Amino acid sequence: MTVRTRFAPSPTGYLHIGGARTALFCWLYARRHGGQFVLRVEDTDRARSTEASVQAILDGMAWLGLGHDEGPFFQTERLDRYAEVVRELLDAGHAYRCWSTPEEIDAMREKARAEGRKPRYDGTWRDRTDVPDDRGEPAIRFRNPLDGRVVVEDAVKGEIVIDNTELDDLVIQRSDGTPTYNLSVVVDDMDMGITHVIRGDDHVNNTPRQINILEALGAPRPVYAHLPMILGEDGKRMSKRHGAVGVMQYAADGYLPEALLNYLVRLGWSHGDEEIFTRERMTELFDLESVNRSGAVFDPKKLDWMNQHYLQEMPSEALASALAPHVAALGTDTGGDATSGCPALADVADLLRDRAKTLVEMADAVGYFYRAPEAFDEKAAARQFVPAAGDVLEAAADRLRTIGDWNAGSVQGAFEETVAALDIGFGKLGQPLRLAITGGTASPAMNEVVALVGREAALARIERAVRLSRGDERA
Repeated sequence: MTVRTRFAPSPTGYLHIGGARTALFCWLYARRHGGQFVLRVEDTDRARSTEASVQAILDGMAWLGLGHDEGPFFQTERLDRYAEVVRELLDAGHAYRCWSTPEEIDAMREKARAEGRKPRYDGTWRDRTDVPDDRGEPAIRFRNPLDGRVVVEDAVKGEIVIDNTELDDLVIQRSDGTPTYNLSVVVDDMDMGITHVIRGDDHVNNTPRQINILEALGAPRPVYAHLPMILGEDGKRMSKRHGAVGVMQYAADGYLPEALLNYLVRLGWSHGDEEIFTRERMTELFDLESVNRSGAVFDPKKLDWMNQHYLQEMPSEALASALAPHVAALGTDTGGDATSGCPALADVADLLRDRAKTLVEMADAVGYFYRAPEAFDEKAAARQFVPAAGDVLEAAADRLRTIGDWNAGSVQGAFEETVAALDIGFGKLGQPLRLAITGGTASPAMNEVVALVGREAALARIERAVRLSRGDERA
């Protein structure tokens, strides 16, 4: 048997974290078993489905690298097929026409509640053969078995047993001729040969209904695996109030797709104590047996830690390539100017990677490598740009001018010679120097920063700080 999984989102919004994890698990299971991964767009809700949402889903899948083998298939292009199956069910006696009005159905449910029963459709039209002439087109209902039970051997949750008496005769085609979810998804899974249905456990209640329809059609039953919900830190289902955003927002916020995939695979699945999984490692190890039955809590701090790990491990040129769009978005020209020395972005990224959790954080720190600060931290400037600091900075500049081979080692040597000659602690030089070069109070090691900024640009910035310290220029 060839394993075939499917990811079937509804295009009513962005690709959210829960959907992305489902897609990943489906993709991994297919890849692990040498099977196929099918992408299907369930767009029969025409009022809420949009082209923008379809594109957001495709963009999110592409960014994560979850390529599909078949599709995308759109349910709106298969309406004739659904109508055909409904006719088959009617002809075989597995479905019937129902002319009950919405008001009548509401009354049935209210009566059931009042009598302490489960609110449901009462089967009014199940065995009737008359055709009313004043009620328009009927809905079509599936004739659910009245006895027996549905046993689901869920690959994650274990055995689930549902008595057929708990299930009513669900609508499979509305009176306007459009199929309902439970009909279209069954037909799609049947026609597309899906062997494993891996989806969120909010679909558990649909499963026995879908199994009964499959059996009425004489179709094989796929393996079902219902994934636990992703929870916010308060233990409730993750939503926008927990900070849930679309996958592409994580891209915009500077997360790497490799890091997000690694984080998602650990949301509800584990392999011993391992935390870091390459795509190849995930594919080699993933199985449904190790998916947790309980909900997984989304921890933004853990995602940040994961992303920082990948930033630290990424090859320099690849990191620079990922960083470049975020730098450009801030208006930073990494081409530099005539005096900047134009450090390679890969070298700058190498220096910053240990200090940033995201590419956006890293991009925010790139600017001073390519242009002089336009402003300085006010409190730090009041404290650091004083006459005594001007003398120290001028002495450092004099030493830096004597360097032959400009690199981090030689720059550090000039700093050490300066503080030794002046008999001062390194902080007396380092703090005003950092402010002069970067405009702020935090940065990587100053010898490495100054080396990358370049001789001419660094000296120009120090000379300006000397003038500011002596009152010869205003910030």
